[in-house]
Amino acid sequence: MNKRQTGSAYETLAADWLKQHGYQITEKNYRCGQGEIDLIAEKDGYLVFVEVKYRRTGQKGDPAEAVDYRKQKKISKVAEYYCWKKRKLNQPCRFDVICVLGQEIRHIEHAFECCI
Repeated sequence: MNKRQTGSAYETLAADWLKQHGYQITEKNYRCGQGEIDLIAEKDGYLVFVEVKYRRTGQKGDPAEAVDYRKQKKISKVAEYYCWKKRKLNQPCRFDVICVLGQEIRHIEHAFECCI
């Protein structure tokens, strides 16, 4: 599997995990001129923007560490555009990260604040 196929497989795994935990997936790999968001979901009135990170082992650190300030800023810009485009500016939203380390899935809710 190449890098894109691997990423897609783990994004599907994350989407399935979210569905099992009561989330409704509304978008996968949402792209615009600002960048891309892996998953967009809704639960309990929240619009949830999800970044999925995978590591085979912990040797290169925790997968969540890859969601640095630069990545957070890019995700925030895409989320802002999405809310504007879909007319969801008044809907509460949050930014989550799903980390897959080996076979373990960890969901970090409210992983970071919007940083535009």
